[in-house]
Amino acid sequence: MGKVRKALAVAAMLGAGAGVGSALFALVTPGEKQKQAMLKELPEQHPLHRDEKTRTQHLVMATLQEAAATRENVAWRKNWMVSGSGRSE
Repeated sequence: MGKVRKALAVAAMLGAGAGVGSALFALVTPGEKQKQAMLKELPEQHPLHRDEKTRTQHLVMATLQEAAATRENVAWRKNWMVSGSGRSE
């Protein structure tokens, strides 16, 4: 009888906890408009941040392309290809 009473008490506690959790979830979760406003505040979603990120990526790619085309880099790559000859010995 004591085990049954304990099991019922545990089940009642879990049920009450689930009910309280569900009620808090319903009260705390923001509405759809609030969600959209919060998403707009995130840096990744902000249009200015996206434009800045795109500009930065273009600058990085232009710098890398310019560095790859410099005379020293081309000469180094040619020397490396000749000395390595593509084989591992």
